[in-house]
Amino acid sequence: MTQESEAAIAVVRRNTEEVQGKGDWSLFEELFADDFVDHTPQPGTTPDKDGVRALYRALREGFPDFRADIKWQIASGGMVTTYKIYHGTQTGPILGIAPTGRAVEFETVDVMKVTDGRITDHWGVGNLLKMLVQLGAVTI
Repeated sequence: MTQESEAAIAVVRRNTEEVQGKGDWSLFEELFADDFVDHTPQPGTTPDKDGVRALYRALREGFPDFRADIKWQIASGGMVTTYKIYHGTQTGPILGIAPTGRAVEFETVDVMKVTDGRITDHWGVGNLLKMLVQLGAVTI
């Protein structure tokens, strides 16, 4: 693996573990480029740095114990693909769902582009249906 790929993986891992998992908002500001673009924004967010910040805050408020178990990461240059399983217990509102006290786990695959040590772009797919079923908001 190249040094560029290793460095890019380290940036994405720090975002997953320290920003998403611990709510380190000053690190968020450091890791995300000001012109960041989310190519797959979640409902109710904007496709920019403000939108992803709002999403991360909503996840931390809805699931204060929110964390990711990174299963694998691979990089080609500055493009990092991560497969992870998110875990949390819903004690706050999320996506319009009142707190349930239920634990969830759902899979996500993300691709993040890292340029000069900062995350500039994101593409991702999360199994939100699984999360909504676990919260009792949807039955299948």
